[in-house]
Amino acid sequence: QVQLVESGGGLVQAGGSLRLSCAASGRTFSYYAMGWFRQAPGKEREFVAAISKSGGRTYYTDSVKGRFTISRDNGKNTVALQMNSLEPEDTAVYYCAAAWGGNEIVPTTRYEYAYWGQGTQVTVSS
Repeated sequence: QVQLVESGGGLVQAGGSLRLSCAASGRTFSYYAMGWFRQAPGKEREFVAAISKSGGRTYYTDSVKGRFTISRDNGKNTVALQMNSLEPEDTAVYYCAAAWGGNEIVPTTRYEYAYWGQGTQVTVSS
């Protein structure tokens, strides 16, 4: 079991920045690839970004490339999502997730992730 707790969400104006953090406990954090997903009201949960178990590989959905950065600290069992140049379309509940990270994979679908946090709300006002 891996327990995940997100923090750092809030209300920000368009063009602003937020940094989300996810703290992991339970099994060895460095075994897992980590991802961030988001879900807006009435929409499917969608992939945002992912990072391999060592941190050497990352992947982003097109709409956040150049604006968001995912990073991890395996010594502190945390993964972060730095979000810059936020847009109203980024408004959603953001979820941290963990997937078994063999061979430095960077999973991009929600079905590959076994563990999820409870989510943190991000609201971007125009």
